Amino acid sequence: MIVAILFVALNLRPAISSIGPMLEPIRNDLNLSNSEVSLLTAVPVFCMGLFAPLAVFFGRKFGLKRSIAVLLAMIGIFTLARGFLPTYPVLLISAFFIGLAIAVISPLLSAMIKRDFPRRTAALIGVYSFGMGLGATLSAGLTGLFYTLVDWPFAIASWGLLSVFAIIVWLRAEQPPEIKVKQTDLPPTRISLVRNKRAWYMLLFFGFQSSLFFSMLTWLAPIAIEKGMSVLAAGGVLTLMTAVQIAGNISIPLFFSKFPNRLGWIIMVLSSGAIGVCLLLFGDVTAIWIAAAFIGIALGGLFPIALLMPLDETTSADEANSWTAMTQSGGYIISAFMPFTIGVIYDQTGTHIVTLFMFLGFIILLLIFAILLNQKD
Repeated sequence: MIVAILFVALNLRPAISSIGPMLEPIRNDLNLSNSEVSLLTAVPVFCMGLFAPLAVFFGRKFGLKRSIAVLLAMIGIFTLARGFLPTYPVLLISAFFIGLAIAVISPLLSAMIKRDFPRRTAALIGVYSFGMGLGATLSAGLTGLFYTLVDWPFAIASWGLLSVFAIIVWLRAEQPPEIKVKQTDLPPTRISLVRNKRAWYMLLFFGFQSSLFFSMLTWLAPIAIEKGMSVLAAGGVLTLMTAVQIAGNISIPLFFSKFPNRLGWIIMVLSSGAIGVCLLLFGDVTAIWIAAAFIGIALGGLFPIALLMPLDETTSADEANSWTAMTQSGGYIISAFMPFTIGVIYDQTGTHIVTLFMFLGFIILLLIFAILLNQKD
């Protein structure tokens, strides 16, 4: 089951993160503006927010395992479709359905971790976030290589094959037997979270950490190119950032049991992110590589912390599903607009200075919400 969770998580980013290195080829080939091409990452993230509440329905109606298998197939089919029909409408439609599938899988996977590994949630969230980070890293680093060997439709469509392997492993995985017996004893809960201010703080925290991640994923390479890097070197910077991120995804949660102070970890990783953004603002071309490493540390720590917040707050899988669905729904809707907004601002200004100050703003807001969550009622 642990290996299966890893394989599922591997599929939750490549269909989005493979677009970043191909922004320029897609824009030039299809004659698009910067704001139009940025929709290819904004639409799936928006859908990840809009449709996350469906996870509660899917989990109760069809079960966690069957739902995740079907949704993995949806990701694979629509990712592969990009290679056969590489037009802008097809790219947008596939982005919509891929975002929908990811929206529902993410809370279901968190609920399964809460149900099957109640005493090891931090470690399993580390596996989950590591898989997502690894998928983003592989797609960010290898998509450019696939592009040089064939073309951009092949480069972005090839990641659909990952879902085939994931479905095979997922369907063969077995629940821990001691957990399986107990599941029928857990009645579904009905929790109203709208008036719960802690749920809203978590939603906003998730939203701005996700905004930072997707905006960096989409625009770090163009920022590096603007500062004088080649397209190949800029792809290397993006790969470095995501590689450091996945190291943080798997390692930082392992220390949570020994050093459980969440606020201390948040302050540490946010400080790293702020250093990285300042290096992008004021440093030279060489400093971009150092900046990417600092930003990777921030992203690697923020995501598992954001995933763990609803699990720390709840006592059952159904509760965890509801809390996670709410935080990810609103959070992804917030973050969906950020890469697109940056594209619009860049079209108007012709510089990414405003973009970098927006990143610093995200970091400040994350610190504020972390402090509010640290104040127990």
